Amino acid sequence: MSSMSYITRCIEDSLAVKQAVLADRALLDELERVAQACVESLRAGHKILIAGNGGSAADAQHIAAEFVSRFDFDRPGLPSIALNTDTSMLTAIGNDYGYEHVFRRQVQAQGRAGDVFIGISTSGNSRNIITAVEEARQMQMITVALCGAGGALPKMVDHPLCVPATHTPRIQESHILLGHILCGYVEEVIFGDQRRPKA
Repeated sequence: MSSMSYITRCIEDSLAVKQAVLADRALLDELERVAQACVESLRAGHKILIAGNGGSAADAQHIAAEFVSRFDFDRPGLPSIALNTDTSMLTAIGNDYGYEHVFRRQVQAQGRAGDVFIGISTSGNSRNIITAVEEARQMQMITVALCGAGGALPKMVDHPLCVPATHTPRIQESHILLGHILCGYVEEVIFGDQRRPKA
């Protein structure tokens, strides 16, 4: 296989998954419900907690940063925390309680009823995300899963956002698309009237 054929195949595969996302009306409807739930939670003074492992940890940080800093235009920050960023916290909890509890313990400490917890797992089976979801549900938080086509998480959460794919890189590429849509929608609904007209 030539390098160019590999490159074009990857792009074509990514486009195919995004076309499948676009055609998945149930997924798009669920995304709309998640966006509305985030708006209602933030307006009520709550926050968004996000967690993932590996590439999904990077996505959690990315999405949290879009909420806290800005997405498309200047506006006040929105409270959001990526639970996978503090190495002292992760290693302390992992050492004392086990790696499967690194997010559950933080949800217990940082979360409140009415907050939103978004767990990101391409397999839908990441044990530390599952235990965090269990804790969040017990605390009456709103639970969301960003996952692929499978795993235990979709049946555990209030809002499953399941990308119709099984290949991890393609799922992750669509996860950040869905995350961007979520951030943009929330920003526009809450602060759209503060958008400054272009000079």
